[in-house]
Amino acid sequence: MNALTITLEGPIKFRLQEQAAMHGCTAEEEAKSILEKFLAPEPHPQGIGTRIHQLFQKIGGVELDLPSRSLPRLPQQDSDAS
Repeated sequence: MNALTITLEGPIKFRLQEQAAMHGCTAEEEAKSILEKFLAPEPHPQGIGTRIHQLFQKIGGVELDLPSRSLPRLPQQDSDAS
């Protein structure tokens, strides 16, 4: 486990201790909770397709020529079946 040492003084240290006391934890636990809350990756409420669409929409979108679709081919019957 990596350790991080931060020296706090004055009003910031006092506010951290005060907030920790309100939450019933140590100042170290409170600082860790604050950092995790603000540095955690944001969840994406949209799917990846929507996010890609929005990304390309910012640059004016992309128009693709899609090939026409046809009916699927049927499997060939064996002519040796007798």
